[in-house]
Formats: sequence, structure tokens, C-alpha cells
Amino acid sequence: MLNPNLDEVQLTKDDYERYSRHLILPEVGLEGQKRLKAASVLCIGTGGLGSPLLLYLAAAGIGRIGIVDFDVVDSSNLQRQIIHGTSWVGKPKIASAKHRILEINPFCQVDLYETRISSENALSIMEPYDVIVDGTDNFPTRYLTNDACVLLGKPNVYGSIFRFEGQATVFNYQDGPNYRDLYPEPPPPGMVPSCAEGGVLGVLCGIIGSIQATETIKIILGSKTTLSGRLLLYNALEMKFRELKLRPNPERPVIEKLIDYEQFCGIPQAKAQEAKQQMDIPEMTVTELKQLLDSDAKDYVLIDVRNPHEYEIARIPGAVLVPLGDIEAGHGVEKVRELVNGNRLIAHCKMGGRSAKALGILKAAGIEGINVKGGINAWSQEVDPTVPTY
Repeated sequence: MLNPNLDEVQLTKDDYERYSRHLILPEVGLEGQKRLKAASVLCIGTGGLGSPLLLYLAAAGIGRIGIVDFDVVDSSNLQRQIIHGTSWVGKPKIASAKHRILEINPFCQVDLYETRISSENALSIMEPYDVIVDGTDNFPTRYLTNDACVLLGKPNVYGSIFRFEGQATVFNYQDGPNYRDLYPEPPPPGMVPSCAEGGVLGVLCGIIGSIQATETIKIILGSKTTLSGRLLLYNALEMKFRELKLRPNPERPVIEKLIDYEQFCGIPQAKAQEAKQQMDIPEMTVTELKQLLDSDAKDYVLIDVRNPHEYEIARIPGAVLVPLGDIEAGHGVEKVRELVNGNRLIAHCKMGGRSAKALGILKAAGIEGINVKGGINAWSQEVDPTVPTY
């Protein structure tokens, strides 16, 4: 209800005290705070971006907040997902988020949707809300969120983060561009690493998530100076912001219905290709690897295809570092060839995916190898718990 009947919205004595710093801002004032109280916002995801934006939306006095998430809190989340705490590890993220929101604003209505958002449920979940905030971390859900917002005529407050860089904008607002104007086609699966693979600076989530919260509040207040039509880029290492202009593409396809976004982004095809590749590569368990390391065998070479900084965190005894990037570039292939020199080749990574990819490249170059199933994470869980997981 971006244009509510403000005569029907009343502030309580607690509201006047709680939001006094808003009320004395001419750009917010009594009318603006009533707009915030009458507004409803749906946040898709309670991860790195969803955490700070939910906290600030609740603190700002948003009357109704919906949360969509199906994950549970993991200890690795706590570095950046500040809405969750240690006591909530292993429990649903949406329950953790609701608990924290009500600690900040007990008068906020919090709706929980413990489900994966999909083409089947997106329109019904999103329809009751004024503004949709995209706190997701994958391309299928971003395209789904965008297309559903276009069909429903909802503003889509977008943000994304990776390593030390983030971006934010507002899509589908006041005839402005939507996500497909920025990314007409998804990148090939695996081309853009996830935060789990590439890492992310924890405070970056707070910066981009707070920008999303700011834009959401401005939309509700009716501000004419949102990020619609502007893509804000942020580099934390250089501490620099810059902007790119965004315009609607007159030749973009008309969105008429929701589709299979996993298929659109090539996920099933990539998984099938990866499965086929892995079927052609023999595997060994970490228990079998431990038995081999404990034996007197000398006819093997164990390589670690992770990145150098991962190798510093944890390693399997005797593993030689040959990063996947070097193998993909070609010079790593020759290094492996020299290391093998007639012996058996065994490769591992963090969880098994990168080493399978490396072995596929090496196989095409005439070097056969065995993949360690589950990688160093499985080694830590099943063989040596003193090796840290990350």
C-alpha cells in the first residue's frame, strides 16, 4: 500500500517516542512515519544481505515484514549474517530472524515462509507486499524475483556481493529498468563463483544490505531520488563508490509468465555434464586415502587443487599444491605431468568438485587420476577432526 489512507493509520505514544528521530526529519515527519507503519515489505533470504536490511527495516517501523527462507543457521554464517546468533545454530533462519526483529520492534507483524521460492509459489507469496527486497545469492532466484515483480508491478530492491565488491539498485520502479536490462542472459553455470567458493568480507553485507534498506524506506516515503536507473557499485578495498546508468531495453522480451529458472540458467544441463564427467573419473574415499598414506607405498602423487590461501588454512599431509587455475591455464598440466612421472595421480580440493574438474582437464591431456570423494572437508569429518573446516 504505497499510497495508504493515512487517516486510518494512528501512531501510539510508544511510536512517538520510538521514532522521534524520524519525526523531526522534514523528509519523514508524521506522514512519513505513518507510511512506514502502513507498509509491508517482503525479504527473500535472511543471509548476508537480508540480515542487516531486516534489522533496519524493523527498527525504522515497517508495519509488516515477510521473510522467505528454508535454510538453517550454520556457524559459518555468523561472520556476516548478523541477525543470527550462536544459540540459533542448527535452527531455522526465519525463526531466528523473527526473534531478533521482535526484540527490536515488538509491534511489527512478521510473516514467515519456510520454503524455497519457486515459479509455483512466488506470485502468491509476493502479491500482498508493497516492496520486494532481493537478498538472494543465485541467478535462478534473482530472475524469478525480477519476473514476478514485473508481473505484479512491485518494486524490486536489488543487491549482490562477492569478495570485496557489491552492487545495488532498484528495479521495476516508476517505469525504470528491471533485472533483465542489466543481465539479459544468465552467465554459464560455474562462471561466477559463489561466496562459499570465493569468500566475502563480512562487513560488505552490512553496507550493501543497509543501502537496500535505505532504498526500501525511500520508496515507501515516496522519494523521487531512488537508485532506479542507476547501478551503484562499491569496492570495499579501495573504499570507492561509482555509478552506471541503467535504461530499459526496448528490445527485451516481454515477461508474460514465470518459467523454469533452473532450466533457463542452465543448471540441470551443467549438473548432468558434471555428473557425466565425474562418472568417467574414479574416486576413492578419505578412509582409503588415509590407509594409502599410512602404508609404505611410494607409487602415487597427491595434489591439492585449491587456492594457495586455502592451502594455508588446512592441508592433507603430503599433498602438493597445484591450483585449479594453473591447470586451467595450462602450465599446471605440465607441472602435474612432471610430478606424476609414471606414478598414480590422486587429487583433492575442498569438497571434490574442483578436483573432479581438474582431473577432467588432465585426462584430456593424457593424465589419468583418482578423485578424493568429499575433499578435505570429508578428511576433517571422517579422518582427522583437528584439521579445520572452512
